[in-house]
Amino acid sequence: MKLVKAAVIFAWASVAAWSQVNVGEQQPEASLPFTMTTVATFELPWRLAFLPDGRMLITEKVGPIWLVSQQGEKFQVHNTPPVYWQDQDGMLGVFVSPHYATDQSIYLTYVEPGDYGGGLALARAKLHTTATSARLANFEVLWRQMPRGKGGQAGAQIAFSPDGQYLFLTVGERQRFTPAQDPNQPEGKILRLTLDGKPAPGNPNFGKIGAATIPLIDPPSDTEAAKTAPVVSTYHIPGSNLTPAETWTTGHRTPYGLAFSPTGELWEVEHGPRGGDELNLIEKGKNYGWPLVSYGNNYNGVPIPKPDTRPDLTKPVLYWVPVIAPGNLMFYRGTQVFPQWDGNGFISGLETKSLNRIIFDGHGGAKTAERWDVGYRIRDVEQGPDGSLWMLEDANPGALIHVTPK
Repeated sequence: MKLVKAAVIFAWASVAAWSQVNVGEQQPEASLPFTMTTVATFELPWRLAFLPDGRMLITEKVGPIWLVSQQGEKFQVHNTPPVYWQDQDGMLGVFVSPHYATDQSIYLTYVEPGDYGGGLALARAKLHTTATSARLANFEVLWRQMPRGKGGQAGAQIAFSPDGQYLFLTVGERQRFTPAQDPNQPEGKILRLTLDGKPAPGNPNFGKIGAATIPLIDPPSDTEAAKTAPVVSTYHIPGSNLTPAETWTTGHRTPYGLAFSPTGELWEVEHGPRGGDELNLIEKGKNYGWPLVSYGNNYNGVPIPKPDTRPDLTKPVLYWVPVIAPGNLMFYRGTQVFPQWDGNGFISGLETKSLNRIIFDGHGGAKTAERWDVGYRIRDVEQGPDGSLWMLEDANPGALIHVTPK
């Protein structure tokens, strides 16, 4: 028994030793171990997803979705929904159904236009393709953020559970601060839903109905102003407020990356304010602290009260001060092209124009390996069917870049 206890303590200490580390000062490597080839360009591209035939779907924030070959030939996908395009809002994520072989479905996340601004929407449609065309059919909105309004940072990332039965959806706090801690509002949450967009059984508050009304404030200037901002109107929720039943975790700011590791852990990466980007191990029911605590400060220089954590809040495993402005998180699987990276994670960097390799220990721990200066604001990085990497540049025009070994 003493040996067992000692082993548990050692394992916990090993994970703890990897935790809460600032890696913002990491310097880039002197050279790149890969070659980058621009294959095509797009207008503010956001996400790419591979189809089983090796072609890609690529979203442009301004609205279109493209069917793209690995040689750069592209065809616009027809019957896509209208989007509210402004700053960080627009057409965002595209994700292939875990059951695509039988349902031919894809999922979209985008900011849906409304009377005042927009709201995040999750939709599903069947994809029909030929050699030279693509269109959506049976389009249906599965979930939508209400009320709509101004503000970027929609989140909009999906990760399907390893068993293919559920999806996790990140909802950013839309630059509104306080809703991230309000259990009645979806902003600043990671939701766990069925593939039809309903609350998933097993959620922390499954079956619970939230408040019928939501107090609304004008967008505050910083975390301190948000605490005392006056209520300017009240939104009455049509039907039942399912946010409590949908919520998996709370207290996120700008959750742009979400992915399951090969060992089944769910990891998330999000933007901090001025400093404090975070890599978080996502666990059921936990509160990740925004906007109560942060490793950064407000953009206007007003400090976020310290200490930067509390015992009841979950710390990030890694954080970046100064920031990298992460675009996405993915896990490399396989030994085809880059065998030395099998099981590693990759985070794209917008501010640092970097690709960042992360090593995960499979027990809640992570540490950085290389940071490569690739010279582009990388919005997305994904693995192709052959094991090579593909990156999207956050620019107009923004490049689709193929990454292969030197």
